[in-house]
Amino acid sequence: MDSMLQKMLENIEVKTGKSADYWIKLIKSSGLEKHAQKIKLLKEDHGFSHGYANTIVHLSKEDSSINSENKDSLIQAQYNGKEDLKPIYEKLIKEVYKFGKDVELAPKKAYVSLRRQKQFALIQPSTKTRVDIGIKLKGVEPSGVAEKAGSWNSMVTHRIKISNLKEVNKEVINWLKEAYKNA
Repeated sequence: MDSMLQKMLENIEVKTGKSADYWIKLIKSSGLEKHAQKIKLLKEDHGFSHGYANTIVHLSKEDSSINSENKDSLIQAQYNGKEDLKPIYEKLIKEVYKFGKDVELAPKKAYVSLRRQKQFALIQPSTKTRVDIGIKLKGVEPSGVAEKAGSWNSMVTHRIKISNLKEVNKEVINWLKEAYKNA
């Protein structure tokens, strides 16, 4: 997926609070057949601009996911050359799934977005030796293992750096759980 399309999809999620996959499913299940009808639905009922609506309608016509790869292969590709970090990801996901049945994973090219009604966190293998966890918790001061996300990723407010499996501890899980509760 080219970077401009990826940015558009991220912007849709930021503006609407729902993933592009959500909107694509909505269009596919709308029963509408004509392109213009689908655009009208997104614009009039959901406040989309024409450009975003057109992008979603075009993507809804594809048979595969918006990334044209399945989700597992996206995650696998993130850890190519970083295989030692995959157990960190797996342990984090195992813990996050304990929060509730409404947790949704939305893999992107470089990270996995953790969603409830909206994104509450992300997991990204940033280097060959470190996984970064982005947490979305506006108005909460970072402390302990959490630092300000700064310019690292504008979609989150906090960042936690994990270099080994032992660092996936109660404090890290509590940060994730708090973000989940606020999503």
